[in-house]
Amino acid sequence: MLDFLYEDRNFLSVYAKALFGLACHEIGENAKRDMLLRNVEQYLKQDDENQTAWLELPGGYWWYWYGSEIEADAWYLKLLVAVRPGDRTASRLVKYLLNNRKHGTWWNSTRDTAFCVEAFADYLKATGEMKPELTVDVKLDGKTVKSVKIDSKNLFTFDNKFVLEGKALATGKHTLEFVKKGEGPLYFNAYLTYFTLREPITEAGLEIKVHRNYFKLVPVKKTVKAAGSRGQVVDQRVEKFERVPLKDGATVKSGDVVLVELTIESKNDYEYIMFEDMKPAGFEPVALRSGYGGNEMGAYMELRDERVAFFLRRLARGKHSMSYKLRAEVPGYFHALPTKGSAMYAPELRANSDEWRVNCKDR
Repeated sequence: MLDFLYEDRNFLSVYAKALFGLACHEIGENAKRDMLLRNVEQYLKQDDENQTAWLELPGGYWWYWYGSEIEADAWYLKLLVAVRPGDRTASRLVKYLLNNRKHGTWWNSTRDTAFCVEAFADYLKATGEMKPELTVDVKLDGKTVKSVKIDSKNLFTFDNKFVLEGKALATGKHTLEFVKKGEGPLYFNAYLTYFTLREPITEAGLEIKVHRNYFKLVPVKKTVKAAGSRGQVVDQRVEKFERVPLKDGATVKSGDVVLVELTIESKNDYEYIMFEDMKPAGFEPVALRSGYGGNEMGAYMELRDERVAFFLRRLARGKHSMSYKLRAEVPGYFHALPTKGSAMYAPELRANSDEWRVNCKDR
Protein backbone atom coordinates (compact mmCIF):
# COMPACT_ATOMS: atom_id res chain seq x y z
CA MET A 1 0.00 0.00 0.00
CA LEU A 2 2.92 2.35 0.75
CA ASP A 3 4.28 1.85 -2.78
CA PHE A 4 0.84 2.39 -4.35
CA LEU A 5 0.35 5.64 -2.42
CA TYR A 6 3.82 6.88 -3.29
CA GLU A 7 3.35 6.10 -6.98
CA ASP A 8 0.06 8.07 -7.04
CA ARG A 9 1.18 10.87 -4.69
CA ASN A 10 0.48 13.53 -7.35
CA PHE A 11 -3.23 12.81 -6.91
CA LEU A 12 -3.11 13.31 -3.13
CA SER A 13 -4.11 16.59 -1.52
CA VAL A 14 -1.42 18.74 0.11
CA TYR A 15 -2.87 17.77 3.49
CA ALA A 16 -2.54 14.05 2.63
CA LYS A 17 1.04 14.51 1.40
CA ALA A 18 1.98 15.96 4.81
CA LEU A 19 0.34 13.01 6.59
CA PHE A 20 2.00 10.53 4.24
CA GLY A 21 5.39 12.18 4.79
CA LEU A 22 4.98 11.89 8.55
CA ALA A 23 4.09 8.20 8.18
CA CYS A 24 7.21 7.61 6.04
CA HIS A 25 9.31 9.32 8.70
CA GLU A 26 7.92 7.03 11.41
CA ILE A 27 8.83 3.84 9.50
CA GLY A 28 12.23 5.06 8.28
CA GLU A 29 11.40 5.61 4.58
CA ASN A 30 13.50 8.76 4.51
CA ALA A 31 13.89 9.05 0.73
CA LYS A 32 10.13 8.95 0.21
CA ARG A 33 9.64 11.34 3.15
CA ASP A 34 12.03 13.90 1.70
CA MET A 35 10.36 13.73 -1.71
CA LEU A 36 6.91 14.26 -0.13
CA LEU A 37 8.29 17.19 1.85
CA ARG A 38 9.51 18.78 -1.40
CA ASN A 39 6.10 18.12 -2.97
CA VAL A 40 4.38 19.92 -0.08
CA GLU A 41 6.80 22.83 -0.17
CA GLN A 42 5.79 23.64 -3.75
CA TYR A 43 2.81 25.35 -2.10
CA LEU A 44 4.85 27.15 0.57
CA LYS A 45 4.58 30.95 0.70
CA GLN A 46 6.77 33.15 2.90
CA ASP A 47 6.53 36.79 3.90
CA ASP A 48 9.93 38.16 4.92
CA GLU A 49 8.41 41.46 6.04
CA ASN A 50 6.51 40.01 8.98
CA GLN A 51 8.34 36.66 9.13
CA THR A 52 5.44 34.27 8.49
CA ALA A 53 4.97 31.20 6.29
CA TRP A 54 1.92 29.22 5.15
CA LEU A 55 0.71 26.76 2.53
CA GLU A 56 -1.23 28.31 -0.36
CA LEU A 57 -3.57 25.39 -1.07
CA PRO A 58 -5.04 24.90 -4.56
CA GLY A 59 -8.70 25.89 -4.84
CA GLY A 60 -11.72 23.64 -5.14
CA TYR A 61 -11.51 21.72 -1.87
CA TRP A 62 -12.36 24.26 0.81
CA TRP A 63 -15.57 22.46 1.81
CA TYR A 64 -13.66 19.21 2.61
CA TRP A 65 -11.68 18.66 5.80
CA TYR A 66 -8.52 18.11 3.73
CA GLY A 67 -9.05 21.54 2.15
CA SER A 68 -8.52 23.26 5.51
CA GLU A 69 -5.48 25.53 5.31
CA ILE A 70 -5.12 25.61 9.12
CA GLU A 71 -5.07 21.82 9.46
CA ALA A 72 -2.70 21.41 6.49
CA ASP A 73 -0.33 23.98 8.03
CA ALA A 74 -0.46 22.17 11.37
CA TRP A 75 0.42 18.79 9.86
CA TYR A 76 3.16 20.34 7.71
CA LEU A 77 4.58 21.90 10.89
CA LYS A 78 4.58 18.47 12.59
CA LEU A 79 6.42 16.96 9.61
CA LEU A 80 8.91 19.83 9.44
CA VAL A 81 9.88 19.73 13.13
CA ALA A 82 10.26 15.96 12.93
CA VAL A 83 12.71 16.28 10.01
CA ARG A 84 14.28 19.75 10.33
CA PRO A 85 13.44 21.18 13.81
CA GLY A 86 15.86 24.09 13.42
CA ASP A 87 14.43 25.22 10.08
CA ARG A 88 13.47 28.91 10.05
CA THR A 89 10.23 28.02 8.23
CA ALA A 90 8.97 26.20 11.34
CA SER A 91 9.02 29.34 13.51
CA ARG A 92 7.35 31.28 10.69
CA LEU A 93 4.57 28.70 10.47
CA VAL A 94 4.02 28.99 14.22
CA LYS A 95 3.73 32.77 13.96
CA TYR A 96 1.29 32.54 11.05
CA LEU A 97 -0.95 30.06 12.90
CA LEU A 98 -0.85 32.17 16.07
CA ASN A 99 -1.81 35.28 14.09
CA ASN A 100 -4.86 33.55 12.62
CA ARG A 101 -6.58 32.44 15.80
CA LYS A 102 -10.17 33.54 16.35
CA HIS A 103 -10.45 35.91 19.33
CA GLY A 104 -6.91 34.93 20.30
CA THR A 105 -7.88 31.53 21.74
CA TRP A 106 -9.05 29.12 19.02
CA TRP A 107 -9.08 28.55 15.27
CA ASN A 108 -12.12 27.44 13.22
CA SER A 109 -13.16 24.33 15.16
CA THR A 110 -12.20 22.08 18.04
CA ARG A 111 -10.61 19.75 15.48
CA ASP A 112 -8.15 22.17 13.89
CA THR A 113 -7.49 23.78 17.30
CA ALA A 114 -6.43 20.38 18.66
CA PHE A 115 -4.11 19.79 15.68
CA CYS A 116 -2.50 23.23 16.10
CA VAL A 117 -1.91 22.74 19.83
CA GLU A 118 -0.42 19.30 19.13
CA ALA A 119 1.86 20.74 16.41
CA PHE A 120 2.97 23.53 18.76
CA ALA A 121 3.80 20.95 21.44
CA ASP A 122 5.97 19.06 18.94
CA TYR A 123 7.67 22.32 17.98
CA LEU A 124 8.38 23.30 21.61
CA LYS A 125 9.74 19.83 22.40
CA ALA A 126 11.97 19.72 19.30
CA THR A 127 13.41 23.22 19.71
CA GLY A 128 13.74 23.28 23.50
CA GLU A 129 11.98 26.64 23.77
CA MET A 130 10.37 25.73 27.09
CA LYS A 131 13.78 25.45 28.80
CA PRO A 132 15.67 28.68 28.08
CA GLU A 133 18.73 29.66 30.08
CA LEU A 134 19.71 33.12 28.90
CA THR A 135 20.30 36.72 29.83
CA VAL A 136 19.15 39.61 27.66
CA ASP A 137 20.63 43.10 27.75
CA VAL A 138 18.69 45.93 26.15
CA LYS A 139 20.99 48.69 24.91
CA LEU A 140 20.04 52.16 23.76
CA ASP A 141 22.79 53.94 21.83
CA GLY A 142 25.35 51.50 23.26
CA LYS A 143 24.30 51.97 26.90
CA THR A 144 22.61 49.10 28.79
CA VAL A 145 19.20 50.30 29.99
CA LYS A 146 17.71 46.94 31.06
CA SER A 147 19.02 43.46 31.85
CA VAL A 148 16.79 40.41 32.32
CA LYS A 149 17.51 36.77 33.13
CA ILE A 150 15.08 34.27 31.54
CA ASP A 151 14.77 30.60 32.53
CA SER A 152 12.06 27.94 32.66
CA LYS A 153 10.82 29.19 36.05
CA ASN A 154 10.10 32.79 35.02
CA LEU A 155 9.42 32.23 31.29
CA PHE A 156 5.90 33.70 31.55
CA THR A 157 6.46 36.13 34.42
CA PHE A 158 9.75 37.97 33.78
CA ASP A 159 9.75 41.75 33.28
CA ASN A 160 9.52 41.94 29.50
CA LYS A 161 8.87 45.63 28.86
CA PHE A 162 11.07 48.66 28.27
CA VAL A 163 9.31 51.99 27.70
CA LEU A 164 10.64 55.33 26.48
CA GLU A 165 8.35 58.33 26.87
CA GLY A 166 8.50 61.95 25.79
CA LYS A 167 11.76 63.72 26.51
CA ALA A 168 13.57 60.43 27.21
CA LEU A 169 13.73 60.02 23.42
CA ALA A 170 15.76 62.99 22.24
CA THR A 171 15.83 64.34 18.69
CA GLY A 172 18.13 62.48 16.28
CA LYS A 173 19.08 58.94 15.31
CA HIS A 174 19.03 56.17 17.93
CA THR A 175 20.05 52.50 17.95
CA LEU A 176 18.20 49.89 20.03
CA GLU A 177 20.06 46.58 20.54
CA PHE A 178 19.21 43.23 22.13
CA VAL A 179 22.23 41.25 23.33
CA LYS A 180 21.60 37.60 24.25
CA LYS A 181 23.90 35.39 26.33
CA GLY A 182 23.06 31.72 26.88
CA GLU A 183 20.79 29.14 25.27
CA GLY A 184 17.28 29.67 23.94
CA PRO A 185 15.50 31.77 21.30
CA LEU A 186 14.80 35.48 21.72
CA TYR A 187 11.61 37.11 20.41
CA PHE A 188 10.82 40.81 20.56
CA ASN A 189 8.31 43.39 19.36
CA ALA A 190 8.71 47.14 19.05
CA TYR A 191 5.88 49.70 19.03
CA LEU A 192 6.24 53.40 18.27
CA THR A 193 3.51 56.03 18.66
CA TYR A 194 4.28 59.63 17.78
CA PHE A 195 2.89 62.93 16.55
CA THR A 196 4.49 64.31 13.40
CA LEU A 197 4.63 67.68 11.65
CA ARG A 198 6.19 66.08 8.59
CA GLU A 199 4.77 67.12 5.22
CA PRO A 200 3.65 65.10 3.41
CA ILE A 201 2.80 62.24 5.79
CA THR A 202 3.88 58.94 4.23
CA GLU A 203 2.27 55.51 4.10
CA ALA A 204 2.90 53.03 6.96
CA GLY A 205 1.67 49.59 8.02
CA LEU A 206 2.75 45.97 8.46
CA GLU A 207 0.03 43.39 9.09
CA ILE A 208 -2.47 45.54 7.19
CA LYS A 209 -1.69 48.24 4.61
CA VAL A 210 -3.85 50.79 2.83
CA HIS A 211 -2.90 52.65 -0.34
CA ARG A 212 -5.05 55.51 -1.67
CA ASN A 213 -5.36 56.66 -5.28
CA TYR A 214 -7.38 59.54 -6.74
CA PHE A 215 -8.82 59.68 -10.26
CA LYS A 216 -10.70 62.47 -12.01
CA LEU A 217 -13.74 61.05 -13.80
CA VAL A 218 -13.98 62.67 -17.25
CA PRO A 219 -17.34 62.11 -19.02
CA VAL A 220 -17.11 60.25 -22.32
CA LYS A 221 -19.93 60.49 -24.88
CA LYS A 222 -21.20 57.01 -25.60
CA THR A 223 -24.46 55.69 -27.02
CA VAL A 224 -25.89 52.22 -27.52
CA LYS A 225 -28.60 50.98 -29.84
CA ALA A 226 -31.94 50.41 -28.09
CA ALA A 227 -35.57 49.81 -29.02
CA GLY A 228 -37.80 52.88 -29.22
CA SER A 229 -41.49 53.16 -28.25
CA ARG A 230 -42.57 51.76 -31.63
CA GLY A 231 -39.84 49.17 -31.88
CA GLN A 232 -37.56 51.34 -33.97
CA VAL A 233 -33.80 51.42 -33.37
CA VAL A 234 -32.73 54.53 -31.47
CA ASP A 235 -29.44 55.75 -29.98
CA GLN A 236 -29.57 55.76 -26.21
CA ARG A 237 -26.93 57.66 -24.25
CA VAL A 238 -25.19 55.83 -21.39
CA GLU A 239 -23.06 57.19 -18.55
CA LYS A 240 -19.37 56.48 -19.10
CA PHE A 241 -16.24 58.01 -17.59
CA GLU A 242 -12.53 57.92 -18.26
CA ARG A 243 -10.29 57.65 -15.18
CA VAL A 244 -7.49 60.22 -15.15
CA PRO A 245 -4.95 59.68 -12.31
CA LEU A 246 -4.47 62.64 -9.94
CA LYS A 247 -1.01 62.87 -8.37
CA ASP A 248 -0.09 64.66 -5.16
CA GLY A 249 -0.52 68.42 -5.76
CA ALA A 250 -2.89 67.97 -8.73
CA THR A 251 -5.33 70.67 -9.86
CA VAL A 252 -9.07 70.14 -10.30
CA LYS A 253 -12.01 72.48 -10.89
CA SER A 254 -15.20 73.00 -8.92
CA GLY A 255 -17.77 70.48 -10.07
CA ASP A 256 -15.25 67.78 -11.03
CA VAL A 257 -16.07 64.28 -9.82
CA VAL A 258 -13.15 62.45 -8.20
CA LEU A 259 -12.98 58.70 -7.58
CA VAL A 260 -11.21 57.67 -4.36
CA GLU A 261 -9.83 54.13 -4.59
CA LEU A 262 -8.52 52.36 -1.47
CA THR A 263 -6.28 49.33 -2.06
CA ILE A 264 -6.02 47.18 1.07
CA GLU A 265 -3.46 44.46 1.73
CA SER A 266 -3.86 42.09 4.67
CA LYS A 267 -1.29 39.56 5.86
CA ASN A 268 -3.87 37.54 7.85
CA ASP A 269 -7.61 36.92 8.12
CA TYR A 270 -9.17 39.59 10.35
CA GLU A 271 -12.58 40.58 11.68
CA TYR A 272 -14.09 43.98 12.50
CA ILE A 273 -11.72 46.28 10.64
CA MET A 274 -12.40 50.00 10.11
CA PHE A 275 -10.99 52.33 7.45
CA GLU A 276 -11.47 56.08 7.85
CA ASP A 277 -10.72 58.14 4.76
CA MET A 278 -10.10 61.78 5.59
CA LYS A 279 -11.67 64.10 2.98
CA PRO A 280 -9.96 67.20 1.59
CA ALA A 281 -11.84 70.29 2.78
CA GLY A 282 -14.07 71.63 0.01
CA PHE A 283 -14.90 68.13 -1.30
CA GLU A 284 -18.15 66.30 -0.54
CA PRO A 285 -19.24 62.70 -1.23
CA VAL A 286 -21.52 62.15 -4.21
CA ALA A 287 -23.51 59.64 -2.12
CA LEU A 288 -26.02 61.29 0.20
CA ARG A 289 -26.88 58.46 2.58
CA SER A 290 -24.80 56.15 4.75
CA GLY A 291 -25.34 52.41 4.49
CA TYR A 292 -24.44 49.38 2.44
CA GLY A 293 -23.97 51.23 -0.82
CA GLY A 294 -22.84 48.30 -2.92
CA ASN A 295 -19.10 48.98 -2.68
CA GLU A 296 -16.68 46.31 -3.84
CA MET A 297 -16.07 44.76 -0.39
CA GLY A 298 -19.62 44.95 0.94
CA ALA A 299 -18.54 47.34 3.68
CA TYR A 300 -20.89 49.61 5.61
CA MET A 301 -20.12 53.19 4.54
CA GLU A 302 -20.73 56.01 6.99
CA LEU A 303 -20.62 59.62 5.75
CA ARG A 304 -19.23 61.99 8.38
CA ASP A 305 -18.36 65.67 8.37
CA GLU A 306 -14.61 65.32 7.80
CA ARG A 307 -14.25 61.67 6.76
CA VAL A 308 -15.86 58.67 5.12
CA ALA A 309 -15.68 55.54 7.28
CA PHE A 310 -15.92 51.93 6.09
CA PHE A 311 -16.68 49.07 8.47
CA LEU A 312 -15.71 45.51 7.44
CA ARG A 313 -17.13 42.47 9.19
CA ARG A 314 -14.37 40.30 7.71
CA LEU A 315 -11.11 41.03 5.94
CA ALA A 316 -9.52 38.03 4.24
CA ARG A 317 -5.80 37.67 3.63
CA GLY A 318 -4.69 39.18 0.33
CA LYS A 319 -5.29 42.35 -1.68
CA HIS A 320 -8.68 44.06 -1.95
CA SER A 321 -10.02 47.39 -3.12
CA MET A 322 -13.06 49.61 -2.62
CA SER A 323 -13.96 53.06 -3.87
CA TYR A 324 -16.35 55.98 -3.58
CA LYS A 325 -16.86 59.33 -5.33
CA LEU A 326 -16.22 62.90 -4.21
CA ARG A 327 -17.25 66.14 -5.85
CA ALA A 328 -14.96 69.21 -5.78
CA GLU A 329 -17.00 72.20 -4.59
CA VAL A 330 -15.07 74.97 -2.79
CA PRO A 331 -11.96 76.51 -4.44
CA GLY A 332 -8.73 76.45 -2.44
CA TYR A 333 -5.55 74.50 -1.69
CA PHE A 334 -6.35 71.53 0.55
CA HIS A 335 -4.66 68.64 2.33
CA ALA A 336 -6.35 65.24 2.56
CA LEU A 337 -4.91 63.61 5.68
CA PRO A 338 -4.03 59.90 5.35
CA THR A 339 -6.61 57.13 5.32
CA LYS A 340 -6.47 55.34 8.67
CA GLY A 341 -7.05 51.61 9.04
CA SER A 342 -7.41 49.86 12.40
CA ALA A 343 -8.98 46.89 14.17
CA MET A 344 -12.00 48.06 16.14
CA TYR A 345 -11.25 45.83 19.15
CA ALA A 346 -7.44 45.70 18.83
CA PRO A 347 -6.35 49.28 18.09
CA GLU A 348 -2.65 48.36 18.05
CA LEU A 349 -3.33 46.84 14.60
CA ARG A 350 -3.26 49.90 12.36
CA ALA A 351 -2.08 51.38 9.08
CA ASN A 352 -2.24 54.64 7.17
CA SER A 353 -1.94 55.80 3.57
CA ASP A 354 -0.02 58.74 2.11
CA GLU A 355 -1.25 62.30 2.53
CA TRP A 356 -2.66 63.95 -0.61
CA ARG A 357 -2.65 67.64 -1.55
CA VAL A 358 -4.92 69.20 -4.15
CA ASN A 359 -5.53 72.62 -5.65
CA CYS A 360 -9.21 73.26 -6.45
CA LYS A 361 -9.94 76.19 -8.80
CA ASP A 362 -13.20 77.92 -9.64
CA ARG A 363 -14.69 76.77 -12.93
